[in-house]
Amino acid sequence: MSQQILIIGLGHFGMSLARTLSERGAEVLAVDINKALVEEAADFVTEAIVLDATDETELAGLEPGKRDSAVCAIGDDSKEASIICTVLLRQMGAPLVISRANDKMHQRILKLVGAHQIVNPEQEFGKRFANRLLYRHVIADTNLGEDLHLTEICIQPSMVGKTLVDLALPKRFGIMVVGIRRGPRGKIHQPQPKDPLQKDDNLIIVSSESAIPKLIKGV
Repeated sequence: MSQQILIIGLGHFGMSLARTLSERGAEVLAVDINKALVEEAADFVTEAIVLDATDETELAGLEPGKRDSAVCAIGDDSKEASIICTVLLRQMGAPLVISRANDKMHQRILKLVGAHQIVNPEQEFGKRFANRLLYRHVIADTNLGEDLHLTEICIQPSMVGKTLVDLALPKRFGIMVVGIRRGPRGKIHQPQPKDPLQKDDNLIIVSSESAIPKLIKGV
């Protein structure tokens, strides 16, 4: 059964999130007070509604408690609305409330009012983009929380032909290899400790953020 996700706020972040989740099979109910944005989202989400999410009665009509998760993606234009919406979603029993913060104070308030998770898309994108600029071998980087990252990197020339046993990455850099992307279709393989790495392999690793530059410079 598809996940049912409520997205409130259809700015750049909310709209992109709604489109991606819809493309990946989720049932998305998209909400915004702006009619033009709702009409745009209606082309790809399950349902799109013009609604003021700070109105308790209107929001209750969406039955947040019956959704798998609710994302309050209201942006810079109204922190007050973002906080009120987050409070109401929690009071209405939404099982997972994810709220967008614009700065640290906003983040602290959202945490105090009960958001299960808080995201700052601009900050997270900036960090990922900085890593891609600094370390050209980094292809993708996802923060798993608490300074733990899931990162895909090109293997270094010095790693070609060596095995994971030879490289001893956990001991030397605190890095765990959880997958190897290989072949023309980019299929992800389970890592085999004694399988020699190939020139065009990508490693999918779990590590702290600081371990990545140490690996690239030190391997």
